[in-house]
Amino acid sequence: MSTVTAVPIQPLKRGSLAKLLLGIGLLVAAGLLLAWAGAGRMRGSDVGEGLIVRTVRPGHGPKVTMNDGVMVNYTGRLTDGTTFDSNSGREPVPMLPGQVIPGFGKALTEMQKGGKYRIRIPGKLAYGATPPRGAPIPPNADLDFDVEIVELVPNAAQMAAQQAQQQAQMQQMQQGAGEQPAPEPTR
Repeated sequence: MSTVTAVPIQPLKRGSLAKLLLGIGLLVAAGLLLAWAGAGRMRGSDVGEGLIVRTVRPGHGPKVTMNDGVMVNYTGRLTDGTTFDSNSGREPVPMLPGQVIPGFGKALTEMQKGGKYRIRIPGKLAYGATPPRGAPIPPNADLDFDVEIVELVPNAAQMAAQQAQQQAQMQQMQQGAGEQPAPEPTR
């Protein structure tokens, strides 16, 4: 009894190799397109040092400057999606670009009143190796923020500095007046 264990291999048809290579090329292109689309959440303009600002809804008027104040709605997340801070459901928060983490301040200067933005702040422009105690932010973590500029107050930083200076002067005057001896009571 004789058995045949070999399966005959049929020769490739003409053009099959070209079709195979074309199919592989299309699969690679589809994979790249899918990866590009998946990264779309953070596609935007690199404004320096890896800070990315993406306009979700354009604003109007002048861009925020370092001397301006803004009222913002925001949500801060780690890159894994964990929310670490938000003012959702509350009043907009007042901020001065010079008094927030460097990456957030720099990103604010790319924004306009009424606009919505998505930003990614690299760890070195966020909290670096020393995040706030008790915060769920690990050292050197990149941070994502959704930001809406509700109001822009021109020159708010200068006004705040002037008010602080005036308050300091008032305190000095009050302390100086308090050190003088009290007048003698009259009889």
